[in-house]
Amino acid sequence: MQAQVLAEKAEMKSFNKADEVRTFPKGKLELVHIGGAVIGRATLEPGWKWSTSVQPLVNTKSCEAPHFQYHVSGTLMVVMDDGTQLECKAGDVSLLPVGHDAWVVGDEPVVVVDFQGMREYAKPSSG
Repeated sequence: MQAQVLAEKAEMKSFNKADEVRTFPKGKLELVHIGGAVIGRATLEPGWKWSTSVQPLVNTKSCEAPHFQYHVSGTLMVVMDDGTQLECKAGDVSLLPVGHDAWVVGDEPVVVVDFQGMREYAKPSSG
């Protein structure tokens, strides 16, 4: 499956003027809406871990957002529910299906730009 964006007009957005910002312990997510898509930039501080920073907001066993992301900086350890482990570093592109935990490794913040799974990410559960 290949994502395809068909633009009817030229558009430009900036994360510096995000359409929406969501914050959570040791992290923030900036969202821009462009071309019918939602692109997210997540900044995760040292000590951030999905299961302690986001899981209490969404009340799911593991992260249920699929991710297709470019890693701008830092190191992110991802452990899939099936045990698969990925250590993602600056310059990497990762494709993660639903069902994972992740955390920042080391003292450098992690910055990722996600092209797929941020529309509902870190939104508090309604139930």
